[in-house]
Amino acid sequence: MFILRKIYAFLVDTIQSILVAAAIFLVIYMFLFRPFQVNGESMYPNFHDKQYVLTNLIVLRMHKPQLGDVVVFKAPPDPDKDFIKRVIGVPGDTVMVKDGDVYLNGDKLDQSSFLKSDVKTYGGSFLREGETVTVPADEYFVMGDNRPYSSDSREWGFVKTNELIGESMFVYWPVPDMKWIHNPYTSTPTNK
Repeated sequence: MFILRKIYAFLVDTIQSILVAAAIFLVIYMFLFRPFQVNGESMYPNFHDKQYVLTNLIVLRMHKPQLGDVVVFKAPPDPDKDFIKRVIGVPGDTVMVKDGDVYLNGDKLDQSSFLKSDVKTYGGSFLREGETVTVPADEYFVMGDNRPYSSDSREWGFVKTNELIGESMFVYWPVPDMKWIHNPYTSTPTNK
Protein backbone atom coordinates (compact mmCIF):
# COMPACT_ATOMS: atom_id res chain seq x y z
CA MET A 1 0.00 0.00 0.00
CA PHE A 2 2.83 2.38 0.90
CA ILE A 3 4.57 1.69 -2.44
CA LEU A 4 1.33 2.34 -4.36
CA ARG A 5 0.94 5.72 -2.63
CA LYS A 6 4.53 6.63 -3.54
CA ILE A 7 3.99 5.60 -7.15
CA TYR A 8 0.70 7.53 -7.26
CA ALA A 9 2.33 10.64 -5.75
CA PHE A 10 5.24 10.38 -8.19
CA LEU A 11 2.88 10.08 -11.17
CA VAL A 12 0.77 13.04 -10.01
CA ASP A 13 3.89 15.19 -9.49
CA THR A 14 5.25 14.19 -12.90
CA ILE A 15 1.98 14.96 -14.68
CA GLN A 16 1.70 18.32 -12.89
CA SER A 17 5.27 19.20 -13.86
CA ILE A 18 4.65 18.27 -17.50
CA LEU A 19 1.42 20.32 -17.59
CA VAL A 20 3.11 23.37 -16.03
CA ALA A 21 6.04 23.11 -18.49
CA ALA A 22 3.62 22.73 -21.43
CA ALA A 23 1.60 25.75 -20.28
CA ILE A 24 4.75 27.87 -19.95
CA PHE A 25 5.96 26.74 -23.39
CA LEU A 26 2.56 27.51 -24.92
CA VAL A 27 2.47 31.03 -23.46
CA ILE A 28 6.01 31.72 -24.68
CA TYR A 29 5.26 30.27 -28.13
CA MET A 30 1.95 32.08 -28.59
CA PHE A 31 2.79 35.49 -27.13
CA LEU A 32 6.54 36.05 -26.69
CA PHE A 33 9.00 34.19 -28.94
CA ARG A 34 8.65 31.76 -31.82
CA PRO A 35 11.18 29.82 -33.87
CA PHE A 36 11.15 30.17 -37.65
CA GLN A 37 13.13 28.24 -40.23
CA VAL A 38 14.74 30.15 -43.08
CA ASN A 39 13.65 28.52 -46.33
CA GLY A 40 15.57 29.36 -49.47
CA GLU A 41 18.40 31.76 -50.24
CA SER A 42 16.55 35.10 -50.33
CA MET A 43 18.43 36.45 -47.29
CA TYR A 44 21.86 35.02 -48.18
CA PRO A 45 24.63 35.67 -47.10
CA ASN A 46 23.28 37.04 -43.79
CA PHE A 47 20.86 34.12 -43.31
CA HIS A 48 21.15 30.66 -44.81
CA ASP A 49 18.66 28.03 -45.92
CA LYS A 50 17.60 25.76 -43.02
CA GLN A 51 18.82 28.13 -40.28
CA TYR A 52 16.50 28.56 -37.32
CA VAL A 53 15.77 32.06 -36.11
CA LEU A 54 14.12 33.07 -32.84
CA THR A 55 11.56 35.79 -33.51
CA ASN A 56 10.28 38.24 -30.90
CA LEU A 57 6.48 38.44 -31.15
CA ILE A 58 5.91 41.29 -28.70
CA VAL A 59 8.45 43.89 -29.78
CA LEU A 60 6.30 45.04 -32.71
CA ARG A 61 3.44 45.72 -30.31
CA MET A 62 5.68 48.17 -28.45
CA HIS A 63 7.27 49.91 -31.43
CA LYS A 64 6.87 49.89 -35.18
CA PRO A 65 9.45 48.28 -37.48
CA GLN A 66 12.34 50.51 -38.46
CA LEU A 67 14.59 50.69 -41.50
CA GLY A 68 16.95 47.70 -41.36
CA ASP A 69 14.88 45.47 -39.04
CA VAL A 70 14.61 41.83 -40.09
CA VAL A 71 10.97 40.81 -39.82
CA VAL A 72 8.90 37.67 -40.28
CA PHE A 73 5.46 38.09 -41.84
CA LYS A 74 2.67 36.28 -43.66
CA ALA A 75 3.75 36.04 -47.30
CA PRO A 76 1.50 38.28 -49.44
CA PRO A 77 1.57 35.84 -52.38
CA ASP A 78 0.69 32.90 -50.06
CA PRO A 79 -0.56 33.71 -46.52
CA ASP A 80 -0.04 30.07 -45.47
CA LYS A 81 3.73 30.69 -45.68
CA ASP A 82 5.96 32.97 -43.64
CA PHE A 83 8.69 35.13 -45.19
CA ILE A 84 11.74 36.72 -43.58
CA LYS A 85 12.96 40.00 -45.12
CA ARG A 86 14.62 43.30 -44.23
CA VAL A 87 12.57 46.51 -43.85
CA ILE A 88 13.65 49.02 -46.51
CA GLY A 89 10.79 51.52 -46.30
CA VAL A 90 8.44 52.54 -43.48
CA PRO A 91 5.16 54.50 -43.79
CA GLY A 92 5.70 57.82 -45.57
CA ASP A 93 9.03 56.82 -47.16
CA THR A 94 9.59 56.90 -50.90
CA VAL A 95 11.49 53.99 -52.45
CA MET A 96 13.08 53.84 -55.89
CA VAL A 97 15.37 51.34 -57.59
CA LYS A 98 17.64 52.73 -60.31
CA ASP A 99 20.84 51.51 -61.97
CA GLY A 100 21.24 48.72 -59.40
CA ASP A 101 20.89 50.98 -56.34
CA VAL A 102 18.08 51.62 -53.85
CA TYR A 103 17.02 55.19 -53.15
CA LEU A 104 15.15 56.01 -49.98
CA ASN A 105 13.48 59.43 -49.80
CA GLY A 106 15.57 60.56 -52.75
CA ASP A 107 18.95 59.56 -51.28
CA LYS A 108 20.99 56.50 -52.23
CA LEU A 109 20.59 53.99 -49.38
CA ASP A 110 23.86 52.87 -47.78
CA GLN A 111 23.53 49.09 -47.47
CA SER A 112 27.24 48.35 -47.09
CA SER A 113 26.86 46.98 -43.55
CA PHE A 114 24.77 44.02 -44.75
CA LEU A 115 25.33 43.79 -48.53
CA LYS A 116 28.51 43.39 -50.53
CA SER A 117 29.31 46.33 -52.80
CA ASP A 118 28.78 44.25 -55.96
CA VAL A 119 25.14 43.40 -55.08
CA LYS A 120 22.78 45.14 -57.49
CA THR A 121 19.09 45.76 -56.91
CA TYR A 122 16.73 45.92 -59.86
CA GLY A 123 13.02 46.56 -60.15
CA GLY A 124 10.22 44.05 -60.43
CA SER A 125 6.60 43.91 -61.49
CA PHE A 126 5.43 46.18 -58.60
CA LEU A 127 8.38 48.55 -58.29
CA ARG A 128 9.74 49.07 -61.77
CA GLU A 129 13.20 50.37 -62.54
CA GLY A 130 13.35 54.17 -62.12
CA GLU A 131 9.84 54.49 -60.64
CA THR A 132 9.13 55.76 -57.13
CA VAL A 133 6.56 54.35 -54.72
CA THR A 134 5.41 55.91 -51.45
CA VAL A 135 4.90 53.52 -48.55
CA PRO A 136 1.30 53.90 -47.28
CA ALA A 137 0.30 54.21 -43.62
CA ASP A 138 0.45 50.88 -41.74
CA GLU A 139 2.47 49.21 -44.51
CA TYR A 140 6.15 48.42 -45.13
CA PHE A 141 8.46 47.90 -48.08
CA VAL A 142 10.73 44.86 -47.59
CA MET A 143 13.53 43.21 -49.54
CA GLY A 144 15.61 40.09 -49.19
CA ASP A 145 19.36 40.56 -48.82
CA ASN A 146 20.03 38.27 -51.80
CA ARG A 147 18.44 40.70 -54.23
CA PRO A 148 18.63 38.67 -57.47
CA TYR A 149 16.94 35.67 -55.77
CA SER A 150 14.37 37.31 -53.50
CA SER A 151 10.63 37.47 -53.94
CA ASP A 152 9.89 40.70 -52.11
CA SER A 153 8.09 44.05 -52.25
CA ARG A 154 9.59 44.76 -55.66
CA GLU A 155 7.37 41.95 -56.99
CA TRP A 156 4.22 41.90 -54.85
CA GLY A 157 4.06 45.25 -53.06
CA PHE A 158 3.81 46.32 -49.46
CA VAL A 159 3.46 44.28 -46.27
CA LYS A 160 0.57 45.36 -44.07
CA THR A 161 1.11 45.82 -40.33
CA ASN A 162 -1.40 43.08 -39.53
CA GLU A 163 0.63 40.61 -41.63
CA LEU A 164 3.75 41.13 -39.48
CA ILE A 165 4.48 38.30 -37.07
CA GLY A 166 7.58 39.55 -35.31
CA GLU A 167 11.12 40.85 -35.42
CA SER A 168 13.92 38.32 -35.76
CA MET A 169 16.41 38.55 -32.94
CA PHE A 170 18.67 35.48 -32.75
CA VAL A 171 19.95 32.71 -35.04
CA TYR A 172 20.15 29.63 -32.83
CA TRP A 173 20.64 26.70 -35.23
CA PRO A 174 22.96 25.36 -36.48
CA VAL A 175 25.18 26.08 -33.49
CA PRO A 176 28.19 27.40 -35.50
CA ASP A 177 25.91 30.07 -37.03
CA MET A 178 24.57 31.27 -33.66
CA LYS A 179 24.41 35.08 -33.51
CA TRP A 180 22.32 38.05 -32.40
CA ILE A 181 20.56 39.87 -35.22
CA HIS A 182 21.33 43.58 -35.19
CA ASN A 183 19.73 46.41 -37.09
CA PRO A 184 22.60 47.94 -39.11
CA TYR A 185 21.04 51.40 -38.92
CA THR A 186 20.37 51.57 -35.18
CA SER A 187 23.09 49.49 -33.52
CA THR A 188 26.63 48.29 -33.83
CA PRO A 189 27.03 44.50 -33.95
CA THR A 190 28.94 43.12 -30.99
CA ASN A 191 29.75 39.83 -32.68
CA LYS A 192 30.28 38.74 -36.24
